[in-house]
Amino acid sequence: MEKYWYVYVMNNKPNGVIYIGVTDNIEERVKEHKLKVYPKSFTAKYNCDKIVYFEEFENGGEAEKREKQFKKWKRGWKIELIEEMNPNWLDLSINWNLNYRKIR
Repeated sequence: MEKYWYVYVMNNKPNGVIYIGVTDNIEERVKEHKLKVYPKSFTAKYNCDKIVYFEEFENGGEAEKREKQFKKWKRGWKIELIEEMNPNWLDLSINWNLNYRKIR
């Protein structure tokens, strides 16, 4: 089974706070954000519990390079990219089979 890496955007409301991250297990990482596993983290502090955008990569190096690039962009560019994929800023994890058991 191939392993993929993801650059993703978490958000608290349409056009609200934007958090950009990278992971090799997107479902588990999104679950951690939603459950606020790290209560002092940026996403917990600003209630960024919706995944509104993601990109898939075949290796971690490519994903990390894209994450750094994406973080340098102006906010308007990020919003344009998000809205191309997800014009209504919907939580893309709604139909994922996430098990919300408490982690840790």
